Amino acid sequence: TGVEVSDEVTTSFNKFKLGQKPYNLRYFIYQIKNKKEVVIEKQGERSKTYDDFVEDLPENDCRYGLIDIEFETDDGRPTSKIVFISWNPDTASVRPKMLYSGSKEALKSVLVGVGIHINATDHSELDFEEAILPVLKKFT
Repeated sequence: TGVEVSDEVTTSFNKFKLGQKPYNLRYFIYQIKNKKEVVIEKQGERSKTYDDFVEDLPENDCRYGLIDIEFETDDGRPTSKIVFISWNPDTASVRPKMLYSGSKEALKSVLVGVGIHINATDHSELDFEEAILPVLKKFT
């Protein structure tokens, strides 16, 4: 699609995964600007939750998200995983859906080490208990 990833996305991600300030955050939401470049649209402070992340996603437009999710394993150990979420809602128009679908790999290629990728097309696929947590537990 010719969409490139901004240097800020790469730099902030590398600091985010190490928990370095000012990127010791809970999440990022990325958008494609001018059909050319993936940029940071929003950042969630460390005190924010998964629900805050979902609320920050637009209802009828596509976005990418990266979130550090803390949870307990089946045997009760606290852990966390960084998760990439492609938000491509059914209610979005066709052009953005195609652009975001076709540009996802460019962003994933700079998010080195993120092993969990989730595609969501409606809010049921973002439900933490039903959709997200079972996927996370497969990686513990």
